[in-house]
Amino acid sequence: MGLFRRKSDPIRAQERQLAARLAELQAEIARLNAQIAEEQARPRLRSTAPPPAFEAVNHQRVTQPAVAETTPAHYNELGVRKYDPLARVRRWWQQMRGTSTTNPALVRYLAAGNVQGLRPLRYEKRVARNRFFALLLLFLALIWGLIYFFNR
Repeated sequence: MGLFRRKSDPIRAQERQLAARLAELQAEIARLNAQIAEEQARPRLRSTAPPPAFEAVNHQRVTQPAVAETTPAHYNELGVRKYDPLARVRRWWQQMRGTSTTNPALVRYLAAGNVQGLRPLRYEKRVARNRFFALLLLFLALIWGLIYFFNR
């Protein structure tokens, strides 16, 4: 007789299915943890890691002391630094050249675009160059307009 039977609750049925799935996942996690613990307990017979690759290091900076930029001859008798135009030009030239890279392999990767997810350096340079030319044209048009306006 179907009149006195209780209707099945869909929420409780879903809850039972989720509880069964949760129990399966917990059992699988326990099995995988036991497998990892067993693998770590066993001694490794042979290393499967590749041999370490070392980069060439320039020891010249460490072995040779840096040339001092300031010496007592650079100061006058009052202790004020003398003006040295050659040193100023040298310092300006050093700033224009920029610093040398510490990792040339990374610079080559970035320039070639071989690092996944990073744009190639040549693309970034092209964008910067195009932006420069657009601003240059804008300023030239602005200056031309001002000159035309004042000379009219």
